[in-house]
Amino acid sequence: MLLFYVVLLAMVALFLALRLYSVLGKRTGHEQQPLARSADDRPLPVTLPRATEAAQASAPVANRNIDPRAEQGLRAVIAGEAGFDVAQFLNGAQAAYRMTLEAFWKGDEDALADLVERDVLAAFAEAIEQRREAGQTLDNRLIRVESAKIVDAQVEAREARITVRFDADIAAVTRDAEGHVIAGSLSDAVETHDVWTFARTLKSGDPNWKLVDTDEA
Repeated sequence: MLLFYVVLLAMVALFLALRLYSVLGKRTGHEQQPLARSADDRPLPVTLPRATEAAQASAPVANRNIDPRAEQGLRAVIAGEAGFDVAQFLNGAQAAYRMTLEAFWKGDEDALADLVERDVLAAFAEAIEQRREAGQTLDNRLIRVESAKIVDAQVEAREARITVRFDADIAAVTRDAEGHVIAGSLSDAVETHDVWTFARTLKSGDPNWKLVDTDEA
């Protein structure tokens, strides 16, 4: 009888063990899911600075219209006059380039006096007088300014000088006293490469830059 009860108890224990395994070994869909990590616990993404931001931080005046050799001088200009704007200066320089050329071609010395410094005005006036004596006139046209790039800049005391290279297309015609074309053609534009230097006293009451030197690139 004792052996019978031992075998019976063993069978009951085995039956309970199998039932327990069948329940614990299956997922019912009510199991506790792992907790999602809160926003504070998640690692923050690493944000790299954009190329433009990095460039502005290291070279605030650098852009495609500025030669690297001019950057230090432009920083000195900005330090001397906080309101100086490179883009605005270049726009003004292109306008001055056009107005100066057109005034010179027309022989308008009064207009030139407002745009250029005294020595440059004297050189322009001499060339204009030579044309008059020869009975010649210029029928030139500035077709377009392909590019205007600052190639040099410097500040001495409060005197700032900025040099700009202009690449332009100009249709040039020279006529004699009778109006006959003796040189050039209006149908064929010529590539020109000029290097002009503009100067101004920083923090002065006169906001205008004047042409102080001209050269060919």
